[in-house]
Amino acid sequence: MDWVIYTALLLFTFYGLARIVDLYFVESLEFISKKLRLSSDVAGATFMAIGSSAPELFVSFLALFRVSNEQSIGAGTIVGSAIFNILVIVGASALVRRAKLTWQPVIRDLVFYSVAIIILLFTFQDGVIDLKDSLVFVMYYVLYLLSFKYWKKLFPYQIDEDMVDEMIEDEEKKQSEAKHRKLTLFTVFDRLLSYVFLDLKNKPSLYWVNFLISILLIGALSHLMVESAVHLAHLMNISEVVIGLTILAAGTSVPDLLSSINVAKKGRGDMAIANGVGSNIFDIAIGLGVPWLIVTGLRGDTIQVATENLNSSIILLFATVVALIYILLMKRWEMGRYAGILLIAGYIFYILTQIGFIYMDVCINFNGTRCFALG
Repeated sequence: MDWVIYTALLLFTFYGLARIVDLYFVESLEFISKKLRLSSDVAGATFMAIGSSAPELFVSFLALFRVSNEQSIGAGTIVGSAIFNILVIVGASALVRRAKLTWQPVIRDLVFYSVAIIILLFTFQDGVIDLKDSLVFVMYYVLYLLSFKYWKKLFPYQIDEDMVDEMIEDEEKKQSEAKHRKLTLFTVFDRLLSYVFLDLKNKPSLYWVNFLISILLIGALSHLMVESAVHLAHLMNISEVVIGLTILAAGTSVPDLLSSINVAKKGRGDMAIANGVGSNIFDIAIGLGVPWLIVTGLRGDTIQVATENLNSSIILLFATVVALIYILLMKRWEMGRYAGILLIAGYIFYILTQIGFIYMDVCINFNGTRCFALG
């Protein structure tokens, strides 16, 4: 009976996080971006990335305060979420509508993403995270942000500067629809949220109130999600890393998936696909780097990370980048239905290896042969 309760709690947190992020948190971040007059690409790489990756960031941070053999659930969630973003979010966006990509920013993000994966792999080799490792991740994201200005000079391209205004209008429309839907178990939750949050359409200057309320609710639901996932892992006799790589990774990525599909339906598939890649840079560099930096900086000690299942997933993460680049080059920077099916099939294969339905050894000859077990 316990596993039914914890599964129900887990599903509730997934839905709650998706609705809070999608309806209110992202909207408050969009107002902040507009207030700071950020360009669309910088806003997307900073505040929009925070919005879509907030659950992963909170899970990563909260996991560090658990006992040592459960701390890796945060790293597992980040790595698993990155795989989900590339294979499922990009794949689903391509299935919804064919997209023609602007190659200049995509190449930039894929290059930075590939390097981030390599840094992650080398960092996890000894299973110990110190202050120096944490600083490398955070500074790498700063370098990524600085690259926007210079990359655009080297490879000029046009961006949609009205993107933030359009997204604010979308959030207001979704909030209105949520208030007027027929009463069900889910819409009751939406109605309750509408009483907790302010209507920024009438009071735009109070965006900071919704921002703070969102942070508190996301933090509370993330805590409940981590606790439920750990108890479920114990009941099912599987490691916390696997729970993070699969269930939590998919659950925390739901807000990203919904927003990307919504954008793709409007013919903005390039934005949806770019969001999937860009969010992964944030997840790895900030989602792991900031919690590590806070903990190692305050405690002055190191963090032990159980690399069980993580190294093989990171290798697979890098393989997804290679596969995506190959597809984009072959299709001349277009993503269509067949590419979407291939990517989603890849994620199904990954899940089957993680739950033990498929098992294989992958060997790489790099400074000596190393083998990683998938499954």
